[in-house]
Amino acid sequence: MNTPTGITPAKRWLVSPIERLGAMVLDAIDALGGFVLFLLYAVREIVLPPYKVRLVLRQIRIIGAESSFLVALIAVFTGMVLGLQGEFTLRKFGAEGALGTVVSLVLVRELGPVLTALMVTARAGSAMAAEIGAMQVTEQLDALTVMAIDPVQYLVSPRILAGVISLPLLASIFDVIGILGGYAVGVGLMGAPAGSYFNGIASNLAGDDVAGGLYKALVFGLIVAWVSCYKGYNAPRMATGVSRATTEAVVLSSVLILMFDYILTSLLLK
Repeated sequence: MNTPTGITPAKRWLVSPIERLGAMVLDAIDALGGFVLFLLYAVREIVLPPYKVRLVLRQIRIIGAESSFLVALIAVFTGMVLGLQGEFTLRKFGAEGALGTVVSLVLVRELGPVLTALMVTARAGSAMAAEIGAMQVTEQLDALTVMAIDPVQYLVSPRILAGVISLPLLASIFDVIGILGGYAVGVGLMGAPAGSYFNGIASNLAGDDVAGGLYKALVFGLIVAWVSCYKGYNAPRMATGVSRATTEAVVLSSVLILMFDYILTSLLLK
C-alpha cells in the first residue's frame, strides 16, 4: 500500500496498526450484517407460502424428540445435585423448608433453559451445521438452486422454526424432571420435610418465573438453529470446512446463549 500523502515513512509504523484495526472493524461489521440478513431472510421464508409443514415436523422430531432423553438425563442429575447441595447448605441456617423454593426457582429461571440449550447445541446444533456444511462443500446447495429450490427456504427456515418450538418444550421437561430429582435426593435421601418441598414451590414459584424461563428457551432455540444453519451454510469449501463450521457453530452458540441469558435476566428482573 502506498504511503499516504503527508505521512513520512518514519511515522508509517503509527498508521499501519490503525489501518489494520479499521479493516478488522469493517470486516466485523460486514460479517454481522450478513449474519443478521441471513436470519431475516430465513424468517421471511417461514411466513411466506408455500409452507413446509412436513419439513418442520421432521426437524421438531430431530431437534426436540430425539434430544428429550439427553435433556431428561441431564435434568435428573442437575436436580439431584441441587437437592444435595441445597439441603446441605440450608440445614446450616435451619431453613430446610425452603429447599423446594430454591430448587424450583434455580431450575425454572436459569439452569433449565440454559442447560437445555447447551445440550441441544452439542447434539442437534452440531448436526445441523455438519449436515448443511457437507451439502455446501459438496455443492449440493448449488444443485438445489439450479433445480429452482431455495436452499434457505428448504433447509434453514424449517430448522429455525423447529428450534423455536422445541426448546421451550424441552426446557419444560427439564424443569419438571429436575424438580423431581431434587425431591428424590433432598427429601428421600437427605431427610428434608416432604410437605414443605412442594408447598414452597406452590407458594413462591410465580407465573412470571415460568414465563421468563420459557422466553429464554425460545430465544435460545432461535440462537441455536440460526447460528448452526448460518455456519453450515457458509462453510468454506475445503477439506476441513465441515469440521470448522461445526466447531464454530457450537462455540458461537454457547457464547451467545450465555450472553443473552444475562441480557434477558437483566430485563426480566426489572
